[in-house]
Amino acid sequence: LASLVFQLRAQNQVLKKGVVDEQANSASLKEQLKMKDQSLRKLQQEMDSLTFRNQQLAKRVELLQDELALSEARGKKNKKSVESSSQLSQEQKSVFNEDLQKKIEENERLHILFFEADEQHKRLEAELRSRLEILETDAAQHQAVVDSLTKKYTETIEKLQNDKAKLEIKSQTLEREAKDCRLRTEECQQQLKNLQAALGSRLEESLCIINEKVPFNDTRSTRYNALNVPLHNRRNQLKLRDLAGQALAFVQELVTALLNFHTYTEQKVQIFPIDSATDTISPLNQKFSQYLHENASYVRPLEEGMLHLFESITEDTVTVLETTVKLKAFSEHLASYLGFLRKILPYQLKSLEEECESSLCTAALRARNMELHRDMKRLTAVFEKLHTYISLLALPSIRPEGLLRTNFNFVFTNIAASLHGFHDILKDISKHYSQKASLEQEVPTATQKLITTNDCILSSVAALTNGAGKMASFFSNNLDHFTTSLSYGPKGGAEFISPLSAECMLQYKKKAAAYMKSLKKPCAESVPYEEALANRRVLLSSTESREGLAQQVQQSLEKIAKLEQEKEHWMLEAQLAKIKLEKENQKLKNSLSGYLTETIQEHSVLPNIAEQKKETTEKSLREPIKSTSLVIIQSAKHKCRLVKLLLCQAPDVESREDLIKTHYMARIAELTSHLQLADSKSVHFHAECRALAKRLSLAEKSKESLTEELKLASQNITRLQASKLFYNDELMTTKRSYEDQLSMMSDHLCSMNETLTKQREEIDTLKVASK
Repeated sequence: LASLVFQLRAQNQVLKKGVVDEQANSASLKEQLKMKDQSLRKLQQEMDSLTFRNQQLAKRVELLQDELALSEARGKKNKKSVESSSQLSQEQKSVFNEDLQKKIEENERLHILFFEADEQHKRLEAELRSRLEILETDAAQHQAVVDSLTKKYTETIEKLQNDKAKLEIKSQTLEREAKDCRLRTEECQQQLKNLQAALGSRLEESLCIINEKVPFNDTRSTRYNALNVPLHNRRNQLKLRDLAGQALAFVQELVTALLNFHTYTEQKVQIFPIDSATDTISPLNQKFSQYLHENASYVRPLEEGMLHLFESITEDTVTVLETTVKLKAFSEHLASYLGFLRKILPYQLKSLEEECESSLCTAALRARNMELHRDMKRLTAVFEKLHTYISLLALPSIRPEGLLRTNFNFVFTNIAASLHGFHDILKDISKHYSQKASLEQEVPTATQKLITTNDCILSSVAALTNGAGKMASFFSNNLDHFTTSLSYGPKGGAEFISPLSAECMLQYKKKAAAYMKSLKKPCAESVPYEEALANRRVLLSSTESREGLAQQVQQSLEKIAKLEQEKEHWMLEAQLAKIKLEKENQKLKNSLSGYLTETIQEHSVLPNIAEQKKETTEKSLREPIKSTSLVIIQSAKHKCRLVKLLLCQAPDVESREDLIKTHYMARIAELTSHLQLADSKSVHFHAECRALAKRLSLAEKSKESLTEELKLASQNITRLQASKLFYNDELMTTKRSYEDQLSMMSDHLCSMNETLTKQREEIDTLKVASK
């Protein structure tokens, strides 16, 4: 900062000197401009006087010409006088002409001088004005630079002052923290002593229990230790599953792009340089397109293998390289795709060479084809590298001795480097393909089909490039996690002995989890007293058992069926009574015989009406045939009884109508009472159903809450078990961490004091410089 301030100060002095010089030059130029303006005013005054003099001379010439004309007119009258006066006029004319000639010459000379002076003045004025503008712009620029520098100096001074205040505050806080750290270290030392004493006593007890109860220590033997279940890290498993899901999405994207690339390459081979629709392509290209047509059978298994690998990684499993058996299947699918690339590579190279030999291929297009020739070889080589390293990762699930744990980091690093190389090669292929497509569009025989195919190839290559870039960055970002999470094993052991031991370990883990769940079964909670009191009314109003509810439902259904039958029966009777009433009103004045015939006709119509009502009852109620026939027989008997009653009491019309009215009113009252009873029963049944539904919803909610509590309890149990195992190690590491923190804090305080002293010195120097 001091050197920067010194440089800025030197530049400021130079700029001030330049500004002062420019101001002096501008002042001198302004003085010169004033002098030129004065000389211009003098010349302007002289010009005005000369113009006035010229005007006077012109007037005088006019007067002389007028006198000459008058003298000529008078000369005609008197020749003598003319002759004598002509001599005088000629002399005067000669004098006047000489004088006029002199004045004209003098005027001409003055005009020339005035014009030259005016031109010189204008030129000088323009030069001075341009120079003045340049000087004013320079002065404005210098002033802006000076203003910016002053502003910058003030800002730096303010910033340094703020930094000084912040550093002072920070130093005070650090001092307070140091005091707190000292107090905490004393407390931690006291706690450490207490813990050491407690742990010593517990260690003695645990050693006694181990010596008495444990028959042998299986961690000493690697063969037995491989069967022990390692510490289950649920967070690690969830993280691995998440990463496997991301890798599956990237592989699916790459598979889609590879399918499109091979398919559009097949289309390109069939239309360029020879279109198969108009002419036969070469046998080489035919074989090449035939192989490319089979790309789906090699590319699709990559997605399936990755999907099976993702499904094998769950929350309950222990995912290491020894247990990922599905990685071998993915490696085999990758090997089959690599064989497909090796099979099509010579045909692809020969196809590019054949395209270069075509008459349509220019020199630039030939160069692009050769670049693609090299890129395809590199692409196959990169896939070979990836297959090699992935097959190495699949070895521990088959033969653990084939890949040591010390080499896991090396294999993962090489996979990340290969993925980055794959991305670089795809970028080169995309660039060369785009150049090749632009050159092929300029070919005179280029069709729209070729242009569209080239665009599709470019889009698929771009998708491949993006997918490879995402995959490479994803693998590089998670490289440490892959290395650490896929290489842990049983505590005290270096590795699993064989895939069989890893499988046995997973079985033991399941058994241990089931045993812990059986030990930690939660007790069933009783219903709280407040909730029991709140539900007492509902429980009393509802039925006590399922059998009682079934009986009530059956009784209510029977009552509903009887009510429906009675309803149909009385509807039928009402219809018959209506028909009878109409006929009696029409034929009230007829005789008894006519009335009897009408009743016989009504009796004949009765079966048809009964049949119609039978159909309606069958459709609505869907009751058995016996019940409907019973209703019809009862309605027919009742109608016959009504007919007999009418025949017996036919003469007395009023008494007959009263009987019918009273009969129907009684039936209506009876029906309304039955209907009210049915409504009350239905309301009661609806209330019971609502109470049962409420009890069912409460039971479901309690079931959900109990399941959630069970899950939380199981998670707490696993977490406590894991924390119990790590408790001893953490107690030992706390002491080391506190000692390291104290040393780091002391070093940090020393460094902060040094930086504070340096910054204070710099601030003092800047203050002195600014003053």
